[in-house]
Amino acid sequence: MFYDTPLDFEIEELARVAMRAQEVDPLLTEVVRLRCAEYHDCRICSSLRIVDAVAEGLDEGMRAEIRNYETSDLDARLKVALRFVDAIIIEPESLGEDLAGEMRAHFTEAQIAEIAYDVVKWSFQKTLVCLRIEQPPWEGPAGLSFDESGETVITVA
Repeated sequence: MFYDTPLDFEIEELARVAMRAQEVDPLLTEVVRLRCAEYHDCRICSSLRIVDAVAEGLDEGMRAEIRNYETSDLDARLKVALRFVDAIIIEPESLGEDLAGEMRAHFTEAQIAEIAYDVVKWSFQKTLVCLRIEQPPWEGPAGLSFDESGETVITVA
């Protein structure tokens, strides 16, 4: 943790709660996380890969497609989720009836809530990014997983 204020502890708890949610699969969670990392330019987040998402097929080719997802080979479900991510963090006014309908066609209400919660969780490090103190202490991609309480576990190869 960067600071030791009561708010910092609450933010950490929010992150643990988000990581204990299990309505969406690890691949979707990772695609959402990587889009947030890209938009926020977070070097730590960009250097991590959720281990379970890699096991479900995430590779660096798929990672590269996230940047230009609309013209990518990603499946429609992932593209809709990425539009939702962009609406939350970039263009809230784009979250109209069309996108809401697309989200409901692909996801349950609980899954939509989890995706939105994930975007919030993967965006709170923005202060560290603005200060450019989010440099990872490892080289290349590292594994990211979470224990049963939602605590972060990083494995460096």
